Amino acid sequence: MQAVNLTKKTVLASALEVAGTGASRSRGLLGRAGLAPGEGMWIVPCESVHTFFMRFPIDLVFLNRRGRIVRIMPSVTPWRLTAPVFGARSVLEIEAGAAQRASSRAGDQVRFEDVA
Repeated sequence: MQAVNLTKKTVLASALEVAGTGASRSRGLLGRAGLAPGEGMWIVPCESVHTFFMRFPIDLVFLNRRGRIVRIMPSVTPWRLTAPVFGARSVLEIEAGAAQRASSRAGDQVRFEDVA
């Protein structure tokens, strides 16, 4: 699955895993050494994130129910806890710097697409 910023016509992530169960949301990206370019995780539902026990920084892109970006937290380092993001329904955890490279901003529309 990939996440496309429709507003900017850019790709936020081209190889997304979906964490839609309690177990997969709890595990998240834990145990990984890093994310390759284009990799990430879409956590649904989610309005807050922690980076406890992680070994690398990530960009957090919080989305509302309609896929609009509510907030971007760039380069969140390990051992952090975000406050709940008002209006967020899900979050993209992507490699640090990916949101800026995709020129993404709050208010942009994101669409998820299956990749063949």
